[in-house]
Amino acid sequence: MRPAFSVIFFTVMSGCGYGLLFLLGAVFVSDPLLIARNEALLALAIGAVFVVVGLLSSTLHLGQPQRAWRAFSQWRTSWLSREGVASLASFVPMLALAWCLWRGADESLLRALGALLALLAAITIVCTAGIYTSLKTIPAWHNPYVLPGYLLLGLLGGACWSLLIGGWAGTAQARPALVVAFAIACVVLKRAYWRHIDSEAPTSTPESATGLGRFGRVRSVEAPHTEENYLTQEMGFVLARQHAARLRTICLVLIGAVPIVAAAAVPELPGWSAVLACIAAFAATAGLFVERWLFFAQAKHVVMLYYGGTRPQNP
Repeated sequence: MRPAFSVIFFTVMSGCGYGLLFLLGAVFVSDPLLIARNEALLALAIGAVFVVVGLLSSTLHLGQPQRAWRAFSQWRTSWLSREGVASLASFVPMLALAWCLWRGADESLLRALGALLALLAAITIVCTAGIYTSLKTIPAWHNPYVLPGYLLLGLLGGACWSLLIGGWAGTAQARPALVVAFAIACVVLKRAYWRHIDSEAPTSTPESATGLGRFGRVRSVEAPHTEENYLTQEMGFVLARQHAARLRTICLVLIGAVPIVAAAAVPELPGWSAVLACIAAFAATAGLFVERWLFFAQAKHVVMLYYGGTRPQNP
């Protein structure tokens, strides 16, 4: 598939935002006294900005952005509609929690709002992943690695930005372990995902599509079209093997090696905690952009069988 920057930007920024909000909600469920009021308000503000910017960028991919509101009516059958509903619903506990923190509230109310915020943040990311896992015609998306990948990568982004907020507030010492754990999990999962799409046998072939496989290999006598059309432009994007291998390595370094090293150094170099946290957050975010670009670029729609394609060119 041809990577669209608006969708890549949306999934990365909203993933980081909801990952941060989920972790913040989990902290309030555990103990509202674990985080200072100003630090919690800053985390809520950053998470909300990421979510809003991401949602706004997603409308740029629509043919008629002014009609985006109509998507909310299809929540019974559409993961895209469910995502929109869940994302808007998440603003209720988000704003309520900010108001309660600002005006003051008892711990039981903060715990309840934190639980609701964490739940809706997780549901929104699940719905985002569902948009892609539901597409059986794209094998690189319709597999069991995509959903946990969206969740873990969102949590990694949220953990890195939480570390950065803690670095600014001087409370980053307790958070490096979370960054390291999510970074390791993301590296392991992405490697497993790439092995899967590289080795998986194609679900459809020209032989199975035409029913002529019993006669041998099926091939086109001539090209279906004399020039490119929408399908070949949007669904037939080809990424060279050497480029894919190089980008995968860059991705693993940015979401794995750099955050792990930077986060692990925070307890050892407390005077540099803000700088190290900044390195971890921006490296992880950049790595998420590379990962998401690969996620789209290496996915091929089965309609390309009609144009002579059998499977994506992966390393």
